[in-house]
Amino acid sequence: MHYRQPNMNKPVFKVIFLNQDEVFEIFARAIFQSEMYGFIEVEELVFGERSQLLVDPAEEKLKNEFAGVKRTYIPMHAIVRIDEVEKEGEVKVTEVKGGAVGAGSKIAKFPMPGIKPPLGE
Repeated sequence: MHYRQPNMNKPVFKVIFLNQDEVFEIFARAIFQSEMYGFIEVEELVFGERSQLLVDPAEEKLKNEFAGVKRTYIPMHAIVRIDEVEKEGEVKVTEVKGGAVGAGSKIAKFPMPGIKPPLGE
């Protein structure tokens, strides 16, 4: 986990993805397609410095979720969007309204092709 450090050479990416009926928005300095089929690797997570007096519950949740994580692998079908941004912003955790993704939600899982049974069976 990295904390706000001036690093003008490395881009910052905002990664939005689904995780168990929640939408996570995190910031990272490195993302790329994993050698593990179907995953995106996200490294060098960035969290902003916050005052000790003002605690953002979403940021605390994500800091705890990714505490000690050097690299995370996110399933490609869980990715909603990846943006290269000028600087990191506020991390967010948003509960998907209506519970399950897709059931009346504005966010839908990426359709994955199903495996068709062989003809004649």
